[in-house]
Amino acid sequence: MQQATLTLGHSPDPDDAFMFYALAKDLIPTHGFRFEHILQDIQTLNERATRGELDISAISLHAYAYVSDQYALLPSGASMGDGYGPMLVAGQKFSRAEVARKTIAVPGTMTSAFLALQLWLGKSSKEFDHIVVPFDQIFKTVRSGKADVGLIIHEGQLTYQNEGLVVCEDLGVWWGKENGGLPLPLGGNVIHKRFSPADRKTVAGVLAASIQFSLDHRPEAVQHALPYARDMGRDLADRFVGMYVNHWTLDYGERGRESIRRFLGQAFERGLIPHRQELEFVA
Repeated sequence: MQQATLTLGHSPDPDDAFMFYALAKDLIPTHGFRFEHILQDIQTLNERATRGELDISAISLHAYAYVSDQYALLPSGASMGDGYGPMLVAGQKFSRAEVARKTIAVPGTMTSAFLALQLWLGKSSKEFDHIVVPFDQIFKTVRSGKADVGLIIHEGQLTYQNEGLVVCEDLGVWWGKENGGLPLPLGGNVIHKRFSPADRKTVAGVLAASIQFSLDHRPEAVQHALPYARDMGRDLADRFVGMYVNHWTLDYGERGRESIRRFLGQAFERGLIPHRQELEFVA
């Protein structure tokens, strides 16, 4: 029987590489589907999702507010900041009021990090200075003086001290304090609604099996992810993977779902996204 090929977009980062190790290496049953891996940065994936281009994609949960008419959330694949998250870093420590007056380098305006920044500042994107640069150029942008503060995601959360920078705020810590210890929802996987509910459910099972396989075969999966671990040795890469591939990734659970509801709900109430979101998960 000929396999149906689905495009699967994800970022070229160690956590996503770890998550999809079993799929990339054909180590689990795929029930009549094969997956073409499309590796692009999260801002590009967010933009492609607004055009409905990929069958399955990792996206920022901020971006879900703009694509929920086309895509349903898969129950696995979440990146949650559980007591940690995107960070604001600078050459010296600035207060919230000071950060609001600075130029901030951000990794994309559809990222969840950018939405969390707006919630933290209590300002819309039009009310503070920011420049968009690729996430892996933020340190360079701050060091060069083109920006005063950097909003860092991915492995920068573990390597910023190597750049001589200090943390002004960890947005994951802030979110947890403000919301009863809930994790900060950052990313998730979605599937296009052009597929039947039965196919969506089958694909959801395959992706969950891939994540479980990696968690059960951690050393091999981390080894597979190492080429994507920029400026990180094995131990640091393993730590980073553990931050973003864990029990939240297997299933959001009710606390994870509640965190997304609050995140997007607060964004709507403050005029940061266009309409209130009803979360639609694949069963």
